[in-house]
Amino acid sequence: MDTHAFHPDLRGSARWLPHAAVSPRMLKPIRLATGLLTRLPKKGATVHSLGPISVRVHQPASSAGPRPALLWIHGGGYVLGSATQDDAICRHFADSLGIVVAAVEYRLAPEHRFPTALHDCHDALAWLAAQPSVDPARLAVGGASAGGGLAAALALLAHERGEVPLVFQLLAYPMLDDRSATRTDIDESNFRLWNTKANRLGWQSYTGLAPGSDAISDLAAPARRSDLAGLPPAWVGVGTLDLFHDEDVAYAGRLREAGVDCALDVVDGAFHGFDAVRPKAGVSKAFRSSQVAALRAAFH
Repeated sequence: MDTHAFHPDLRGSARWLPHAAVSPRMLKPIRLATGLLTRLPKKGATVHSLGPISVRVHQPASSAGPRPALLWIHGGGYVLGSATQDDAICRHFADSLGIVVAAVEYRLAPEHRFPTALHDCHDALAWLAAQPSVDPARLAVGGASAGGGLAAALALLAHERGEVPLVFQLLAYPMLDDRSATRTDIDESNFRLWNTKANRLGWQSYTGLAPGSDAISDLAAPARRSDLAGLPPAWVGVGTLDLFHDEDVAYAGRLREAGVDCALDVVDGAFHGFDAVRPKAGVSKAFRSSQVAALRAAFH
């Protein structure tokens, strides 16, 4: 296998990573394995139950006065994952920025199809805005992969409802466009952890419709939204060897065209989820530093 297309920091990992992290046959066993994460010690997070969902809250070391807050949404293709899996990045944001970070445990597809997860995230956002330790005028949403897609959709929904104003949206290789699952013109040989087959599974499970269907809502797939004007400023980051590269770059461009301030961080030779696989690699640290800088500017 030729790994020269990958960033030097990621070539070793690329040799053994699968092209997709999930398949229809493996969905149940992978869920069972990742479900063990929820039983691990809380590592400084406090868990709050909000009816059918919960949030894991990471407070900064110093909690004097109301603080900015970030609602973080985990990835997993809408069918996998847990808020627990992102304890490390949530703690990093809390400590680096002195902010409150709440990770939402939204309900997964296909048992809970759109718009359940999106409404779960909005409920968590409204709860976060009402907390005495939080400054409701400095709220952001963020997430990775499907969590990034949900964060983008939540920014759209919050803008529509006008109940909880947002100052920023942080979108790490977000899953934005179901139509990517219908493409046949992509060279997938260097994709890792997420490919077109997995993408079809995720979108079909989430929407209950075939990817590309005209009936799919733009609140399910934010790339379908025709008017992006009035949304909060954004940061979009993605690797060149990520299935979502094209849709993410296009979305960032459309945000800018709509008058939304949007920073775009494209990482050469990076595959999907690279920073989670190799968090200590230089390329991953730079990616996280870019996110922290963007959040700091938005909050302060």
